[in-house]
Amino acid sequence: MTDKTGTEHIPVDSLTLEQAALELERLASEIAHHNALYYQKDAPEISDATYDSLFRRNQQIEAKFPELIREDSPSLQVGSAPSSAFAKVTHARPMLSLANAFDEADVRDFVGRVRRFLGLAADAPVAMVAEPKIDGLSASLRYEKGRFVQGATRGDGAVGEDITANLRTVSGIPERLTGDAPDVLEVRGEVYMRKDEFLAMNEAARARIEQGEKGEKIFANPRNAAAGSLRQLDSTITAKRKLHFFGYGWGELSDPVSETQSGFMERLKGWGFGTNPLWKTLDSADALIAYHAEIAAQRSGLPYDIDGVVYKVDSIALQQRLGMVSRAPRWAIAHKFPAEQAQTRILDIEIQVGRTGALTPVANLEPVNVGGVMVSRATLHNEDEIARKDVRVGDTVILQRAGDVIPQILGPVLEQRPADSAPFIFPDKCPACGSDAVRGEGEAVRRCVGGLTCPAQAVERLRHFVSRDAFDIEGLGEKSIQAFFEDGTVKSPADLFTLQSRDGQSLTPLRNREGWGKLSADKLFAAIEQRRSVPLERFIYALGIRQIGQATAKLLARHYGSLDALTDALKDAAANPEGDAYRDLVNIDQIGPAVAKDLIAFFAEDHNRETVGALRDQVAVEDYVSRVATDSPIMGKTVVFTGTLTRVTRDEAKARAEALGAKVAGSVSKKTDYVVIGADAGSKAKKAEELLAPEQILDEDGWFDLIGA
Repeated sequence: MTDKTGTEHIPVDSLTLEQAALELERLASEIAHHNALYYQKDAPEISDATYDSLFRRNQQIEAKFPELIREDSPSLQVGSAPSSAFAKVTHARPMLSLANAFDEADVRDFVGRVRRFLGLAADAPVAMVAEPKIDGLSASLRYEKGRFVQGATRGDGAVGEDITANLRTVSGIPERLTGDAPDVLEVRGEVYMRKDEFLAMNEAARARIEQGEKGEKIFANPRNAAAGSLRQLDSTITAKRKLHFFGYGWGELSDPVSETQSGFMERLKGWGFGTNPLWKTLDSADALIAYHAEIAAQRSGLPYDIDGVVYKVDSIALQQRLGMVSRAPRWAIAHKFPAEQAQTRILDIEIQVGRTGALTPVANLEPVNVGGVMVSRATLHNEDEIARKDVRVGDTVILQRAGDVIPQILGPVLEQRPADSAPFIFPDKCPACGSDAVRGEGEAVRRCVGGLTCPAQAVERLRHFVSRDAFDIEGLGEKSIQAFFEDGTVKSPADLFTLQSRDGQSLTPLRNREGWGKLSADKLFAAIEQRRSVPLERFIYALGIRQIGQATAKLLARHYGSLDALTDALKDAAANPEGDAYRDLVNIDQIGPAVAKDLIAFFAEDHNRETVGALRDQVAVEDYVSRVATDSPIMGKTVVFTGTLTRVTRDEAKARAEALGAKVAGSVSKKTDYVVIGADAGSKAKKAEELLAPEQILDEDGWFDLIGA
């Protein structure tokens, strides 16, 4: 884990723009860390409830500060990178994750959002399919001509692991479909293990361990058991473990199979797939909430683990209109169950230093099982949070698990506090380099001022550079980066691309170092060579600029097109904050003055310009290429919407424009290509008349004629 900002105790409405940006940075890093543990290693450190609380906090901040949404935001990510132990499968359609609801108000808000997006009356019925949310491993099954040909994990949503052989052993997955089916059919669902079969498997493993057999493993819960079983390289091992499948969705289809989600569920059953027998079709928020309570009451008696209930808009036509936001569909949500709690003791509090110098306290705990997950570490966020909760080394504390992944310390059990306990003194010096650790005005985070002279910050920047969403260099884990930095092998990103040539002249080549061999060294060099060419958006994100996440990097890449155009514009913006270049920058949708300030400051620093220059000597930065069909009539055009639209909501219109490759801006300028004016339009309409030609100003009908909808 890297940066923590220490603002979690501050209500979202009270956060400053700077505090919000810092906390979003911390949340992106922490949630990515726990996603990797959960999805790749099947070994979560924390609980669902805690994970969900962090994810929810991220969503709340993004809702208040949409201009700060990062490209590496958890709201834009699905799962984690696929394991290198299996062949990779690119999903024909992304495997999306789901947004979460935690209480009745969230459910009512979800139903309300659906109605508002579709322009429906506040009391209009919207049919929904509700079903228990199985706590297992997501899988995608591909059928061609009715025959099962390939199965994959979710992976990162775009690319998963090929586990076809293992999935053939799972109950509820037919080898051949019964009845009529499209030539190409991808079925999505969940692989799970029943509770009784899980207990029996663990009991048998314990018996074998007692008899001295090696290689046996005791799983923490049925979900981990199912995931571990599906990731066996030997499918005969998977076959010995009793796994089951419930289908609930689809990926690629050569032909439509139903007009409704409920109809699709019936088709799944007819084809021979396992489906959850408890699903229902309901038409109001009250009915959904009552169903959730009904399932919660049955939870302990169900033969499988569930962690909530999923609601989906029944009409597939409405699903298509609603579309998706980042990593999740607008037409579905998971209503999670309440958090689980446990008690344990704080053994120590250590201070971690992140990429931007933020000091974060982390509690090392006596391992404790919270709802089936072993938890041994939990963030304490910042010094104010430690003081507010009065958490001390040696305290017995209450841990809360609100999901399957991240734990939260609620506070100490004071009656069990040791007599000699003392308040934790937060350091005012960086533990990594000894530089002063100071708090800026209005900030909750204490930050090392050592900058690039601080080894912890330098290492974290390198880790960020090679991470999956940046340059994505396989074979460079945290320990390798740390070792390379400490021995001077790699001090800056550009050093990675000269590593092989320098290694050939070294007296201690990589293949001879501890933990390495010729094969692993060759694989690393090959992985680095594969990244000699990188898309512009990945290059921007890899630089680790404050507030520039994946989403923002992509916005910048799409807007400027090339690295030269971006750097030239930033140079002009820095020279003249009142000029066209600066106004053009802050007018990009979701980029405001705070993000622009950090972006300009980064490229104004000599060392950063040298870093970028050294990188450009080693790699080719590809100009931005849109993934939208090139025949779109608004490809690359800048569009502004103003006033009230009647045929669709403004949100739906914006989503459609972006899907066709347009740039949606917040204000009108000379660079605006089209302004779409609805009813009761204000100053933007007037400005459009002053700056643009008549053919650039459209009413709603003219807009739909233009895009051919």
